[in-house]
Amino acid sequence: MKSKSINDGAERTFVLILDQGEEAFESITEFADRERIAGASVSAIGAFSGAKVGWFDFAAKAYKPIEVKEQCEVLSLLGDVAQGDDGKASLHLHAVLGLKDGTLRGGHFLSGAVQPTLEVTIIETALHLRRKKRSDLGIALISI
Repeated sequence: MKSKSINDGAERTFVLILDQGEEAFESITEFADRERIAGASVSAIGAFSGAKVGWFDFAAKAYKPIEVKEQCEVLSLLGDVAQGDDGKASLHLHAVLGLKDGTLRGGHFLSGAVQPTLEVTIIETALHLRRKKRSDLGIALISI
């Protein structure tokens, strides 16, 4: 992965270029931890050799995985970074993936193997965000 800070003021902006074979969710999380990003918006485009998104089953309080076992275009990858209960970066990302026949798969982004690249922009917020686990929902949400 290559990265560059393009705004180093109170609200930093980073551009990350992930390389082929990198696992996107893991790489973005590690970068956010390393840079101590505790509040940011995230957007990305590129492609994956395969990916996994999820649909949240509210009754089961769990994500039902949706596997994409072919190359797909990352048409939209959007979300945020907050600080989790453990003090580390907590990502919440949604993806829309385009398949070769023009159909789409989308949902909560769980993983993706970059092929050939993923271009990620992270724009830090002035305020830190905190994500807290909600036992009544089974997920962690930003607490304002």
